[in-house]
Amino acid sequence: MKTRSGQKIKMTSVEELLGVANEEVATEIELNQIQSFRNHPFKVLDDEKMQDLVNSIRENGILTPVLVRPIDNNKYEMISGHRRMHAAGLLQMNVIPAIIRDMSDEEAVVKMVDSNIQREELLPSEKAFAYKMKLDAMKRQAGRPAKNNSGQFDQNLAGRVSRDILAKEVGESSKQIQRYIRLTELQPKLLDLVDSKRLNFTVAVDISYIDKEIQNWLYDYIDANGTIIPNQVKTLRKAIDSGTVMTQQKMVSILNECIKPKSTAKNVTFSGKKLEKYFPESYTAADVEKIVFELLEEWKNRKEH
Repeated sequence: MKTRSGQKIKMTSVEELLGVANEEVATEIELNQIQSFRNHPFKVLDDEKMQDLVNSIRENGILTPVLVRPIDNNKYEMISGHRRMHAAGLLQMNVIPAIIRDMSDEEAVVKMVDSNIQREELLPSEKAFAYKMKLDAMKRQAGRPAKNNSGQFDQNLAGRVSRDILAKEVGESSKQIQRYIRLTELQPKLLDLVDSKRLNFTVAVDISYIDKEIQNWLYDYIDANGTIIPNQVKTLRKAIDSGTVMTQQKMVSILNECIKPKSTAKNVTFSGKKLEKYFPESYTAADVEKIVFELLEEWKNRKEH
């Protein structure tokens, strides 16, 4: 749309992009007053990117305030800014600029996830717990089912709707959101293998349906053998579902049976020229074959006795 010469154009501010209301003003808060978000799913690593952030803050200060919410005893919970807070700590800063905002538990979870989920190179474990936390919060925000409806039906419907909304927001399919959330059912050491790409994502989702003790055995198996393939897990789950009493030794036997090399067929061919000196010319091919097998059978019986 064209504008008149000299007409002011309203631009979206940084604060609006971050979800900071116009009346909110940053204030300095002591680092020891701020605690990390409970069960924060995103890892804060002392890697090269953290060092870049430290160098940037050393030169320019913290340009974007962190977002916190007040909790008990003059303390605050970090919502958005865990990496900036960590970098400030590495620089031995005492205070950090922060926006203080009152939020419910559900609002805090949604905002925390939204502030981090668009980062590049997120680990599968980070997505898994972030999606689960936000989806649970969205379901709680949706409220309880109406009294005149079936509670179970309403909860299932709300869950599906919430998952579809979440999927659209993060650019994943609803089914993929479900797969990521399944990863939260993995033993932590198996989830570490997924993060390090030693365990295939789809295989890991399949393993997530298996009992935790057997998951520990599977970790030992992968650690000893280097990998596990989809057919092994599928066969193991089938054995479990059929009621097989599972021990670690039994599990290893099932997994190894899936990867046993198939015996190769032995093809032996005799040319007519080689055989003609043993049989009269009047013998047909069927006659020759019959006698050969009779002789082989006789030889086998003599060997066995």
